[in-house]
Parts: sequence; C-alpha cells; structure tokens
Amino acid sequence: MSETKHTTTHSKTSHPEKIHVQFPEKIVLVGFGSIGQGVLPLILRHIGVDKKDITIVTGDDRGKEIAKKEGVHFVVEPLNPQNYHKVLEPLLGEKGFLVNLSVDVSSVNLIKFCQDRGTLYIDTCIEPWTGGYVDPTLTFTQRSNFGLRETALALKNPTNPSPTAVIAHGANPGIISHFLKRALLNVAKDTGHEVETPKSREEWAKLAKDLDIKTIHIAEYDTQKSDKPKKIGCFENTWSVYGFHAEGVTQPSELGWGTHEKHWPKEAKKHSEERQSPIYMERPGAITFVQTWTPLQKNFLGRLVTHNESISISEFLTHREGDVVVYRPTVHYAYRPCDAAVLSLEEAFGKNRQLQDEQKILLDEIVSGMDELGVLLMGHKKGAYWYGSQLTIDEARKLAPYQNATGLQVTAGVLGAMVWAIKNPQSGVVEADDIDFECVMKIIEPYMGKMYDEYSDWTPLKGRDGLFPEELDMEDPWQFKNFRIP
Repeated sequence: MSETKHTTTHSKTSHPEKIHVQFPEKIVLVGFGSIGQGVLPLILRHIGVDKKDITIVTGDDRGKEIAKKEGVHFVVEPLNPQNYHKVLEPLLGEKGFLVNLSVDVSSVNLIKFCQDRGTLYIDTCIEPWTGGYVDPTLTFTQRSNFGLRETALALKNPTNPSPTAVIAHGANPGIISHFLKRALLNVAKDTGHEVETPKSREEWAKLAKDLDIKTIHIAEYDTQKSDKPKKIGCFENTWSVYGFHAEGVTQPSELGWGTHEKHWPKEAKKHSEERQSPIYMERPGAITFVQTWTPLQKNFLGRLVTHNESISISEFLTHREGDVVVYRPTVHYAYRPCDAAVLSLEEAFGKNRQLQDEQKILLDEIVSGMDELGVLLMGHKKGAYWYGSQLTIDEARKLAPYQNATGLQVTAGVLGAMVWAIKNPQSGVVEADDIDFECVMKIIEPYMGKMYDEYSDWTPLKGRDGLFPEELDMEDPWQFKNFRIP
C-alpha cells in the first residue's frame, strides 16, 4: 500500500529573499561552529537587522573568515560561569536577542541572564556547563535530556510574563514538532476525520487519541558522503561532533512511554514515579537499535538516541480525562547517521567511548546524498505514515551558503523560531510544541527541499525471518517490544 497526497517541492535553483520581521536591536550568536556559520546568512537574509549590531562570541577561531566576509563582529572569548555576564552584557545593549548555538555553556544560566534584562533567547539543545554529560558523580537522570529539560522548564512563570526563550529548536528537536502537527492533520483528513486545526495542547492530544496514533518515530536517514574515506582517529559527522558524541555516547537512551505498551524493556528505568512518560535505558542511545522506516530507505535500523522532542511530544500529546491519563503515544528518535559517523561511533565505542582527538564536520567534501528527516506515525487506520523533508546536498548548496543538508534543516529551524520570538516577545519559556506551527512552516518550508509524505503497510514485524529467537508481541505490531533489537 503506497500513496502520496501532500508533497510540496520548492525551487531548487533559488532562495527566498523576504524580510520576515524587523529587529532594531542587537543580536549575539554564542558559538560559531557549523550551525552558527550556517544560520548567520539566513538571519541577514530574513531578519531586518543592521550588520553592525550582530556579534559572534565563540571559543576559537572557527568561522572567523566567514564573519569577516559577512561583515559582523567576531569575538573569541570562551564563556564560563565566571565571565558570561561581563562578556555578554555590553554586546547586547538594552534588550537584544541571544542565539545560543554553543556546547559546554549552560542554557539555564543564559536564559536566567536574558530574563533579568529583557533579552530574547533561543537554543537548539539544552546544554550544561563543561563536564555536565560525563561527571561520574551524577545520576542518569541528572545528565539526561529529561533532567536538563526540567531545569529549563523550571524557569517558566505563567503569572509573570517574561521575555521569550525558545528552548531546543533546531531540526529535531524543533521543526519536527511542526511536521508532526501537519502530519496529524493530514492523517485526520485522509481517514475521514473532519477536524479544524487544534488551538490548544488538549485539542492536539485529543486528535492524536482519536486517530489512534500509538507510536511516533522521528525517523531520519542521512546518506551524505564524502569524496574521501573516513580517517582513522577522526570523528566525522555532518553536524556537531561534540553534540552527537554527548547525546549518542555519554547520555542514556531516552524515550516517551505510551499508555498502550504492555511489555517493560529489560534495561528501562523511570525518571520519575509521578511522570510516567519519560523513561531511559541504562545504555547509550548510539548502540540501542530500533526498526524504523522512511520512504526512500524503507525499513532500516535506527539508533534510539536521546532527544528533547521524544519527551516533549509524548507529554504534549498526553490526553487526560479528569486527573486520569487515558492516552499517550510512545515517542522516540530513530536515527541512522551518515556512513562516516557510523564508523566514527564504532571507533569511539572501541576506545571505551572516548571522543577521538581529531574531529571534522563534513561540508565541502560531500559529493552526494541527502538528509531524509520526518515523523513516522503508526497505529492509525492506514497503518504507517511518514511526513517530512527530503533535502539533498545539491539543493542545500543552492539554497544557502556554509552548510550541508543536515545543517540547513537545523538553521532554518533556528530562523523560524527567531522570527516567531520577535513577533511574540513576551511568551516566556516555550518549546517547539508550544508555538504556532503554521508561522514556522511558512518560513522553513522553502529550505526543506521536498516536503514529502507516504503511507505504508510496513510494521516492525514485517519480513522477520525467524532464523533467531525473538520475544515479539505478534498480536500488536506497534508495541515497543517489536521495534527494539535485543
């Protein structure tokens, strides 16, 4: 069974030049790795800001020539708990916008700093200070994405409006939450549910329940490849090496746990007895494999790497009747990184999980491939449904400079959330699930290559050959037990 109804393809030879919003304040980018370098030209292209009001604050010289070419200030000053106030205060002016694209800089500290002075804020990942992922004295929960997310959400104050701080908004977490809302509406339409676009969290959760969505994968396959084989002793990736090593190797695998599940995973633990959704495995996500599916690759093995959206989406779609939870889907990332990153992971695990001394982000070396990133909704009347972006390296290069396909999906997400924040400056601490998906989709869609969808009769039980014993639930293909590889 296969059909496509909602595909959108934008121009592959040009990019939009529209100014989406004016911002007559200062912008500071903290961190200038691959994502910082990629988002800068998008900011200059779509936000009405004077170049002289943009400053890069970073820990090394990476991207210095790009900053010079684009005409923005470049400051090498690694931030730490002692100096970040002193460094950032004079650069932001009275209000401003702090765009945190760094690693090893506390998101919570920067959010508090911005709240105190009326500054807008965004990041793509909730980060701790240096060492927060690898401190052996910390519990699994303390160094997990659940734990980090809780520290950021604790800054919410519903009774006292504060400057908008958009947390964890790149590709995923980020635009994937907007893909999900559009996918839910598509499935509703295609299965005969006449619904208006939900206006609240409760309405979105009720829609997912009514559609009988049991499991949601953030299903991604990166086929971008270099013209050279991976170098021994070097971790190569199409996005942040430090970020991927942290979430895939040093943090525990995490997911949102659905109410339909009957089988508790052997290595699973609860983060909280009060909160049934967020659970974790006592093992790294990069070696926790799951069966998943995308339109181009069909079924493949993904890695259940921890991500903020696995928890936020599962909780966002939790439906209650009174105080009783009656519905919640299982949600998790299912990621197949590029070939060079797969080899890099294998090498790192063979060296007791230590990050290689040399790291490289693949950009100009990439000769072919795409990043196929979307949501896979399963359990509804039509079986399985994938909706997302199919962006090739050639398309990405035509659309924007200084990045590959993976980077453009992230940087477009940063841009979209920045525009929304500027238009909604007193919204407090928000996640991707909380903000207007249609507003963000209009901004990011021209940068997504082909927005594609496809229904499938695939299940994680389809094609299992039975050559080796497996503990499966043959009565319900959407049980997590059936996805996971022992």
